[in-house]
Amino acid sequence: MYERRSKLTTRQQSELIRFFVAGATARAAGEIVGVHRNTATSYFMRLRRLIATHLPSYRLSGEVEADESYFGGVRKGKRGRGAAGKIAVFGLLKRNDKVYTAIIPNACTATLMPIIEERVEPDSIVYTDTFKAYNALDISGFHHHRINHSRQFAEQANHINGIENFWNQAKRHLRRFNGITPEHFYWFLKECEWRFNGGNHRKLLSQLIHWVNRAKH
Repeated sequence: MYERRSKLTTRQQSELIRFFVAGATARAAGEIVGVHRNTATSYFMRLRRLIATHLPSYRLSGEVEADESYFGGVRKGKRGRGAAGKIAVFGLLKRNDKVYTAIIPNACTATLMPIIEERVEPDSIVYTDTFKAYNALDISGFHHHRINHSRQFAEQANHINGIENFWNQAKRHLRRFNGITPEHFYWFLKECEWRFNGGNHRKLLSQLIHWVNRAKH
């Protein structure tokens, strides 16, 4: 795997992994470890690709929240659904558990429903906002509950606060990178998914070290 071709010493790799898990930028990590920022950036991207290839495939069940969000692009002009120049992402979150994300070409019913049907167990409760693309859930094999955000953000158990919390965490993490190219965005998105699902920093570090070591053999 890639570690065999790396010019980084074992110590440098170990330190970079720790800074990566801690959420440092590659530039800051490179300065502290003593390697060129381009070398650190390249190594961080390799770690993201490694993470993405090891994320487990799973189906969600029980109470599941569904929502879309938009990343990147210009700050001025149209925002929200359909905002120009932004990357659309669809997310599913099992309450008090894991999140799944997918980059989507649009937020139409024909795009979202196949993802829900593939990733969510039948007879689950699916919570959404009132976006019309979710109308098909009313006649599907799921129990559909809506929250009207123009009136309130939560009505007892009827809310999508969990998935919106993930969007906030992901965007806060990605803002520190000062712009991510579209061709690299998938790897950053899966990193955010891994961080959210993986637990605390100690657990993430242990898991990533295990994956890196296994990739050497």
